[in-house]
Amino acid sequence: MKFNGFTEEDFNVFSIEGLDARMEAIVEKIRPKLDFLGQHFTPSLSVMTGDEVHYHVAKHARRSVNPPNDTWVAFASDKRGYKKHPHFQIGLWGTHLFVWFAMIYEAPGKAAFGRQIEQRVDEIPEMIPGEFVWSGDHMKPDATPYNSMSRDDLLALAKRVQSVKKAELLCGLHLDRDTVTKMSGEELMDKITVAFETLLPLYKMS
Repeated sequence: MKFNGFTEEDFNVFSIEGLDARMEAIVEKIRPKLDFLGQHFTPSLSVMTGDEVHYHVAKHARRSVNPPNDTWVAFASDKRGYKKHPHFQIGLWGTHLFVWFAMIYEAPGKAAFGRQIEQRVDEIPEMIPGEFVWSGDHMKPDATPYNSMSRDDLLALAKRVQSVKKAELLCGLHLDRDTVTKMSGEELMDKITVAFETLLPLYKMS
């Protein structure tokens, strides 16, 4: 297939009522595009990271009542899963597209990663641009732009991920739906490539 980017119709999927109807639309409209992005970025991420990377498209298999509010493709060095590993994600909420580097609560190495961020907090501004965002919870759509955070704000996130079981640490790029729907597939893939390259130092720290 040719990737033409994401449309208003894709983002509107998350307004569909009911688990079955929304899942049907996700499978029909969004999942083929995530699968394409998975195939497209896996080779380059393998080269960038030096690990054999595998992609995993979200299946939302455990859901029985509530429809998913977002969906994604994740990239990690384990072909069986990604949640226990440092990983990258590309995905959609109804409001925006996200490109993450993520250490979520299942990852055994998240406390060690938090210590790395804490120890190298003064180096992070040289790695991560101000328009990138940070989050402590991948289940929430909101994230904080780095250019509105203080050094202490980032330290607080880094310390929390070391001591709170459910805490997470994510950094990446948010692109609002109006921006994304105006981009061609090629423009979007170029933007995602640059985001992955920018986030690579965090992966190397994990």
